[in-house]
Amino acid sequence: MQLQQLAYFVAVAEVRHFTRAAETLRVAQPSLSKQIRTLESELGAPLFSRARGNITLTPAGEALLPLARRILADVETARREVQDLTGLRRGRVRLGATPSLFAGLLADALARFRARYPGIELRVEEGGSRDLVRDLARGHIDLALIILPLQSTDPALETAPILREDLVVVSPHSDAPKRPYVRIQDLRHQPLVMFRRGYDLREATQAACRQAGFEPRFAVEGGEMDAVLRFVEAGLGLAVVPSMVLAGRPGLVGTPLAPPGLQRTIALAHRKDVHPTHAAQAFHETLLGFLADAEASGGLPPGVERIE
Repeated sequence: MQLQQLAYFVAVAEVRHFTRAAETLRVAQPSLSKQIRTLESELGAPLFSRARGNITLTPAGEALLPLARRILADVETARREVQDLTGLRRGRVRLGATPSLFAGLLADALARFRARYPGIELRVEEGGSRDLVRDLARGHIDLALIILPLQSTDPALETAPILREDLVVVSPHSDAPKRPYVRIQDLRHQPLVMFRRGYDLREATQAACRQAGFEPRFAVEGGEMDAVLRFVEAGLGLAVVPSMVLAGRPGLVGTPLAPPGLQRTIALAHRKDVHPTHAAQAFHETLLGFLADAEASGGLPPGVERIE
């Protein structure tokens, strides 16, 4: 069994098409098909069902896929680890986070890391916590800033809480509530702008409304963070968002929720079974140092506190 064969197998499994997989890998389709057949022969079982041109995984293929992904991710980690031994002059950090964090704290933290390690390649992936957990498990990213608690437990994931932040009800400045707080019950008859599925903010808002005895009413749903805030600015409805995303948006007002309010915990996560590379560890240390300095100087956004 060769790594190249596993890479070809994973590519076909993800797109369910031999020709498209070959184009993605930039290899000839006959060569790819031959390597897959060789792998199947070595394993003693077909990996794909090719009935009428419809490519599906066989039970053997289903069993091999997560193992193949993990092997390829581990090999990539090993390659990067060796590169890191040059003293962090080269390497790569693949970071995932929610859009609210990229729009808030992370840009300055990334700038500090870049200044210290200009040779390290930075790649970022925006998404909801559920999407980021999946990407971690598949080895697509090295570190992720996710929201706790997770919707599903993953024993292969290690999380370290680093921040706690308040959620607020955001409205256009012209329609800001007259009271200092908004109760969840006040949202019963209000149209809400709702995030797409996979966002922890969607689940948190729905859970709070259901606990208060009602189902939220959506004016529009399916947006990313920038779209949701723009929809609120346009007067389509209210939204529950982290307080930090309102910086630089004078047309919006964030009103705290009545005590005990809603908070969320942000954690830095990585796979337990893959030791973080030196570059990923350096980013971890840079991020924690940046947050400590921001707290000491009063630079954390309102409603955000560091967890030690």
